[in-house]
Amino acid sequence: MARAPDAGKKRWIQGPEPIQGPDVPYQNIRKSNPPVRGWLNLTTSVLLLEWFGFIRTIIWQNTGFANLRKLQVHIENTPPRFDPTVVPFPEPSREAKKDLANGSNGHALAKKLLRKYYTVADYHRLYLSGELTPTAVAKAILPLIRKDTSPPGQHSIAFFDSKVDLVLAAAEASTLRYKEKRPLGPLDGVPTAIKDEYDIEGYITCLGSKNDYTGKPKDGSSITSWCVKKLEEAGAINVGKLHMHEFGLGSSLLPLSRSELICPDTSGNNPFKGTPPNPYNSQYYTGGSSSGCAYAVSTGLVPIALGGDGGGSIRIPASFCSVYGLKPSHGRLSFKPALNHSSTCAVNGPIASDIHSLSAIYQVLGAPDEESLFAAPSPTLLTPSANRKKVLGICEAWFSRATPAIQTLCRSMLDRLVSEHGYTLVDIKIPFLPEGQTAHAMTVLTDAATLLPVTKGLTPANRIMLALGNVTPSTDFLLAQKLRHVLMQHLAWLWMQHPGMVIVTPTTACAGWKVGKPVDLKYGISDGDQTLKTMEYVWMGNFCGLPSISVPAGFVVPEGRKGEGEVAEEGVQGKVPVGLMGMGEWATEEELLWFGGDCEDIGQERSSTPPIWVDVVERAKEEMKRTS
Repeated sequence: MARAPDAGKKRWIQGPEPIQGPDVPYQNIRKSNPPVRGWLNLTTSVLLLEWFGFIRTIIWQNTGFANLRKLQVHIENTPPRFDPTVVPFPEPSREAKKDLANGSNGHALAKKLLRKYYTVADYHRLYLSGELTPTAVAKAILPLIRKDTSPPGQHSIAFFDSKVDLVLAAAEASTLRYKEKRPLGPLDGVPTAIKDEYDIEGYITCLGSKNDYTGKPKDGSSITSWCVKKLEEAGAINVGKLHMHEFGLGSSLLPLSRSELICPDTSGNNPFKGTPPNPYNSQYYTGGSSSGCAYAVSTGLVPIALGGDGGGSIRIPASFCSVYGLKPSHGRLSFKPALNHSSTCAVNGPIASDIHSLSAIYQVLGAPDEESLFAAPSPTLLTPSANRKKVLGICEAWFSRATPAIQTLCRSMLDRLVSEHGYTLVDIKIPFLPEGQTAHAMTVLTDAATLLPVTKGLTPANRIMLALGNVTPSTDFLLAQKLRHVLMQHLAWLWMQHPGMVIVTPTTACAGWKVGKPVDLKYGISDGDQTLKTMEYVWMGNFCGLPSISVPAGFVVPEGRKGEGEVAEEGVQGKVPVGLMGMGEWATEEELLWFGGDCEDIGQERSSTPPIWVDVVERAKEEMKRTS
């Protein structure tokens, strides 16, 4: 039901009523647990949980999910909220909802980056000038990513599959369009890659697992996902499908102990399909679940990639790999014709090498389907309004959960945003933050259990999660949704107090995630403590349906080196990237991209490419010389 506030105020469809939440002190008393690793430990845990229902119930109680019952007095009179979709009111007219796949009239010019990344604008300019062709770029990339060659491509560890014939056909069609002076727009011929959770004609979909979950065509129609279709219509060249953490899930528990929380895993570890190493330090994970996306962008193979985010799965790998990631508002980007595998928390979204490229791909992905209530993105997406609000909200008790070095890097960026870009900092309070993270984890877990009743062929870690999801009591699930509504109401109240505010936190509370032991890559890993640190801040955007962006904030000295955990100077080898995150009001992706552009301005001096970065443009130029 639409809420119609006073004139001049924002109006929403399904907007939460702005109600301040309870003024309760911040408390986070979770216990620490050692990681579970190795085939024997993981397999034993699975067998116990799958064979004995009473053990599932005991473990579920020990996870901390039942702690939501302690909040009942605060939330019992709030109706549950199952869908966090909030749409600006009034509904845009059908005439205004035009497909913007052909580009960006009036779009701000791309900035010159200090770090050596090729942007969407760079590729478009090189194609227009004739210095490069999309075919040469495709031929430069394919040997690096193919698994079917001997030896496999240097960067094939990030790729699930690449259909050479499809890639070259798309590249040659784009090359012909440029030759005939009729390019489709700024994305025409630009290389991209897609996470293995999107259906694409010619590819199978495994969701990072051994199983085949490819969608079935209806009435002879294409199975290709809406977002992929929009990229294809814009002329982008999909060079292949990318690896991901299996289902974007994993477990965080020590069998029969009080682990305090089960939550989706975020390392990017995939013992079945392969685990891409972090481009800056191969002893670290990329983060997940959009692990292949972040790897492909960070290494320079593609300037843009299409991922998904149900609990930080775009923003965490973007942070770990020093690139840009946008988690749109819930429901903003279409999943059609497939299902949303985490329908109350997950979204589609992009990862990119820079803000201009992130804006360019979001503008194409944001073309609404015929049933969407959202308007198409503005054609002047990166042209900020002269009178836009520049307010940054900080919840100090929450912000300070990050390590000292991460806080130092993020706070220094905020200070410069204030001094150089005119932002204002305001203190805010948000209730029930640890409990909200628990409620989000319970919701994702239960969503997954209802979608995956058959667990054959899955990793032990995910079988553990699904076994527990099957015993979630309906009363506790409803409490989680009541808490979701309370949080959304409080956030709406905060934005009524501070219009245009961007809530700022580090992207993660930890600096990366180091691979513990080689056996972890073979059998998987269940490390609850580290998972919680990676998800400390990201869960709220998913649970409450808010848009969020992660931008590079600097680097930290890796574990095992002198000064480990401290802010890294420029010459430190194996330095670990960290990110700053901004979270906006519903449907404010445009404002977040403006914020990201300001962060890009002040953060460039800290940026650098990883040691395994690939100069695709130079390789393509060599390809053109060779073929000519």
